[in-house]
Amino acid sequence: MMSLLGPRDVDTGEVFVNFNQNITSLAVATSGSYSLYSLSSVDSTLDKIYNTKSDDLFLIERLFESSLVAIVSQRAPRKLKVCHFKKQSEICNYSYSNTILAVKLNRERLIVCLEESLYIHNIQDMKVVHTIRDTPCNQLGLCALSSSSEHCYLAYPGSVTAGEVQIFDAINLHAKTMIPAHDTPLAAIAFSPSGTEIATASERGTVIRVFSSQDGSRLFELRRGLKRCVSIVSLSFSTCAEYLVSSSNTETVHIFRLDRSAAENNDHGKQSSDDWMGYSFFRFLSKTVTSYLPTQVTDVFSQGRAFASVTLPEAGVRRMCAITTIQKQLRLLIASQDGYLYVYSIPSIEGAECQLLKRHDLRLDDSYAMDVKVDSHHASGLNSNVCIGGAAGVPSAAAAAAAAAAAAGDGKANEKPGSSSSGGANAGASYASAVKGDEPAGGSSSST
Repeated sequence: MMSLLGPRDVDTGEVFVNFNQNITSLAVATSGSYSLYSLSSVDSTLDKIYNTKSDDLFLIERLFESSLVAIVSQRAPRKLKVCHFKKQSEICNYSYSNTILAVKLNRERLIVCLEESLYIHNIQDMKVVHTIRDTPCNQLGLCALSSSSEHCYLAYPGSVTAGEVQIFDAINLHAKTMIPAHDTPLAAIAFSPSGTEIATASERGTVIRVFSSQDGSRLFELRRGLKRCVSIVSLSFSTCAEYLVSSSNTETVHIFRLDRSAAENNDHGKQSSDDWMGYSFFRFLSKTVTSYLPTQVTDVFSQGRAFASVTLPEAGVRRMCAITTIQKQLRLLIASQDGYLYVYSIPSIEGAECQLLKRHDLRLDDSYAMDVKVDSHHASGLNSNVCIGGAAGVPSAAAAAAAAAAAAGDGKANEKPGSSSSGGANAGASYASAVKGDEPAGGSSSST
């Protein structure tokens, strides 16, 4: 799962939204509080698991369905807090030399991304096991961590001038491979659920590529569009790994189907004996024609097109997308900057538009998020009050200055990553129980 944030303006009531690693819950932060929602019945209702008052947050990461939540506030953008939300306690906190731009979690590692460095923590005890220093300037905090423990890879930009992806083995702590994915700088990266594949998009935003994260070989090339360059905001594999979804600063969300069986057959030239007048003839014709055309044109012939799409009310609204199975049905979820969570069904026919099932209002302060009745998925007039989760938006200069001033009066202001502030004598036990995951996805807990 990958997305980009814009700066969050607390004064205008903007909200932060983020899915957890396996798309079973949604974190929502409003001014002065944050909530966690279960997605198990999102077709009909959005059940609130937890709500509490807090500083204004611009980063929330929940570890799967566990009780562990990592948060960063606008007031202290250099400090990471790790909390046990079921026990309503802070387990530990860490301070860094610069603004935290992104935090990523899986069951083995916690990654903190700064502009020119990455800190790798062992999630079992939060000790820093490795630091990657002097990385290319990464102002957006662009990075991805595989949710898999078996293929626990970290990805980050390897260049500021080209679209190079650096893959790092976060368990064995060594660089694995570098992938020259695009000619222009990266705008989006996301791992598949297994961690064996990585999707990339550049600042042009017209082509999305999928590579093997183990050897860097190209597996798929997908064309998002031809007419215009766009800024990719969200890029995500489905939980079944059969689809890839992207959103941008346009009004269209694209879903691509990753047909691995067809790709394998193409690679090995496997064809049935009776398909000559169908697939084989088309392939022969395309090869013959493209042999006389420039490389840029032949690339267009070989690139995959969107399997399905969604057209939303307006362009220029940031949206975070995910595809998951809910009650045995494949669903597209879109958390939008205008303060809504859209739920779509995914068609079985290629080229069809997805059907809008529900639209939930994320800004209501009650036990449930409201289901907004919609006559048409082209309904408009919505307020733009949400920042989208993932790679964090940078707090304002004033907020950073206030955080520095606050840190100057804090006894832990000069604390190096790797030392922590415990929430109490039982912090170790509390942390272990949080990581283990003792909070069921549909549980209920709140603090006022």
